[in-house]
Formats: sequence, structure tokens, C-alpha cells
Amino acid sequence: MLTIPNARAEHFEGAGTINAVRRLVEYGWDKETPPLVLARRVLFRLLAEDEDPDWLFELGGKGIAADEDVARRGRAILREAAAAALAQAGYEGDPRLRGAARRIVERIGNYLRSPLAQKPFIRVGNQHVLAAEAAPPSIYALTMLAYMPLFRTEHHEVMDRLAQHLAQILPRQEPVQLCGKKVMAQPHLVLGDVLPNRNVADSDVPFALTWLELVARLGLLRRNDNWSKLFERFLDDRDAEGIWHPHKGTSVAKSTNPFVWPAYPLEESLSGDERWTDVTFRLGLIARLAGRTIEIG
Repeated sequence: MLTIPNARAEHFEGAGTINAVRRLVEYGWDKETPPLVLARRVLFRLLAEDEDPDWLFELGGKGIAADEDVARRGRAILREAAAAALAQAGYEGDPRLRGAARRIVERIGNYLRSPLAQKPFIRVGNQHVLAAEAAPPSIYALTMLAYMPLFRTEHHEVMDRLAQHLAQILPRQEPVQLCGKKVMAQPHLVLGDVLPNRNVADSDVPFALTWLELVARLGLLRRNDNWSKLFERFLDDRDAEGIWHPHKGTSVAKSTNPFVWPAYPLEESLSGDERWTDVTFRLGLIARLAGRTIEIG
């Protein structure tokens, strides 16, 4: 469901269903086209509030079925990722998605209101891990909300708390969490500002743009001075024709972050002037989402 092609794969071999759906939507495919209709059934099934290990796909495996806590974690990840894909495909009004979104937002909201949100880490052995009951937002939950503007207005109190959470200083601890008796990596969880400065943005331009687009869709870009300044700096790197070029060097912007793959790069060729197409397009899209006027020369 969530796998991405490796660096040696030709075309999209190895792409999981959820990432493939989001990629096709980025290309402009309509949700009623046959491939997306075929994928729709399993995505809606994944929204169900159950821990059925038969629906864990690559997150399952030998011994997982007997571990209810690990199975619950895997189903929660896939549930939120499926909700993100369905929201992006245009199903905001579907009661099944809205029901799942409400339950997801309730869990996040209850966490953000609790004292645990201020001190989510506990000591287990010689390391600090997220408490089992901690429920910070995931990148998938944020993506889901980004494509459900009407739903967001119905939950404005949680959205305000979420804005504060995303702007706070990112903890030094890695996002690992206690799941039953196991400590497991939770790279999909967002514990604070993942784009705090220029060095972070320059080290992974595609992820920086993915994050800026996400917060722009959430209506948070203009509310955060740091993100706004980083976006302005990207705009300053455009030439006289409005085409973006790297701040340093001439290499195409690349990322190893798996959360970037559904949207970058969309350009088939990454040689010549096509190297700058994706970033230039994203900058224009982010500007439009932020309410800025797009000037076409």
C-alpha cells in the first residue's frame, strides 16, 4: 500500500496502491477513471475501525496477527493513508470518508488538549519514546485535512491547536513509540516544525516544497512567518522569466523522503530545462493556494 519504487525501478514498478493513486491524481487523472475506480474499493475498506490483520498488507507479516498492539498500529497507519488518498481524489463529501476523518480528528484533538501533548515522551530502558496513548498528527492525517476544506471549518478549534503544534520546536528525539511491549519507529508522525530553517529547506528542496504546499492547503502558510520567509526565498531563486533554479549548483533537486514520491517529480525527463519544471510549478501552485496573484509573462 505504501511502498515506493526503488532507485533502479523502471517506471513505477513497486509503487503501492495508496501512493500510486495519489500520483495519478497529481497527474490530473479523474477519480472515475477505471484504475482509480478499481482502487477505490480497497481504500474505503481500509477506513473501517478494526484491527483485522488480513488488511495489513506490507505492514503485516509473520507473528503480527498475534500481536494486537502492532496490528492496531498498522491498521491506523493504513486507515489515515487511505483517507488522505480518498480526500485528495475528491471524496470529501462521502459519508464514509467524513466518518473516518471525524474519528481521526477526534483522536488528534483529544491528544492536543491533554497534558500528554506537552510531554509526550516517557523513558523506557535507556531511551525516550512516545507513550503508547500519544496520538500526534501523522503526515497522512495532515494530507487528508489539506484536501477537506469544508470539514476543516467544522473543526476549527482542533485546527487552531494543530497550527500551534506544527509550529512548535521539533523534539530532538526520534519519533518512536511504545506499541505493546515493542518500541517501533513512527516516521509518519509529525511532532513539530519539520521545516525550521533555511538549511533544512536547502538540504531537501522537494520535501520543503511538499511541506509548504501542505501548510498552504491547510491555510497555515501565511500564519507562520518562518515558512513564509522560506517560501519567499524560493521565489527569489527564480530568473527573469520566473523559472526556478537551485540556489547553488545546477543539479536537479532530489529527495529520498518517501512522503515526497506521490508528487515529485512529475516531469518524465530530468535533463535540460525540464530539471526546473517541477519546482517552478510547485512554487506557482503554493502561491495560488496562499492567495497570491499569479503573473504569467
